[in-house]
Amino acid sequence: MILLLAALPVGLAVIINLAAEGDAAFNEDFTNILLDGLLVAGILPIVTMALATSSFGNELEDKTLGFLALMPVARWRIALPKVLASLVICGPLLVASGVVATLLGFDGEVRPAVAVAVALSAGVLAYAAIFTWLGLVTTRALPFALVYVLLWEGVISTFMSGVDYLSVRGYSLAIMSGLDEARFPALEDRVIELPAAIGGAAIVTVVFYCWACAVCNVWMCRRPPALLYRGSSTEDEDHRNHQRSIRMGPARHLERRPLLRAGPSA
Repeated sequence: MILLLAALPVGLAVIINLAAEGDAAFNEDFTNILLDGLLVAGILPIVTMALATSSFGNELEDKTLGFLALMPVARWRIALPKVLASLVICGPLLVASGVVATLLGFDGEVRPAVAVAVALSAGVLAYAAIFTWLGLVTTRALPFALVYVLLWEGVISTFMSGVDYLSVRGYSLAIMSGLDEARFPALEDRVIELPAAIGGAAIVTVVFYCWACAVCNVWMCRRPPALLYRGSSTEDEDHRNHQRSIRMGPARHLERRPLLRAGPSA
């Protein structure tokens, strides 16, 4: 499914390039429809969301997340591999798809392809940090992520220009336009400044990554692993019996026995 989504922009770029050959409005339509509407606003967040929200899925399902806090490693080392896993899988696929589609749409020009690659890389990095944190704090991360992508990144950021300062989609489009304004004139009037986009993407990535590390440190360490996840009633009863036996200690072995009186001597 992920491979199919990643290959979709390339196929559409071929079709659009053949159908709109010689059209004066091709540049604007290609940018608005394929790069913005399909790739940046749709495929980029959906693919990253599908992987990043489930980055802690095995630990949550196996109920071993609490034991990670007992490992003698820094908390940032717990969250960092999860973010990097999403980057390693999503990053190359999405960047390659965007670069190939851009090369097809702009007759093999390298500069717009580089701009698209940098913009998609920044978007993947920011989304990976956001959705990894979301997958750590809730077991319903995927529905919440879908609402965020469709409502905030899709509808609200389209009709409210000021939201681009708080939107990963806005950061990606601004970086794309800022690196090659000549090839993306359709984005010039509706994107934020390039320094603001770079700073915003960096801040979002660092803040949500640090937030995920803080959740690992506080949310897990304040709960003993045995109590971090509530199991079945039988497991809870076994745990209570075990704790009760520890509190009673050796006293539970003391029993009152009747004293034996010595009988008459023979």
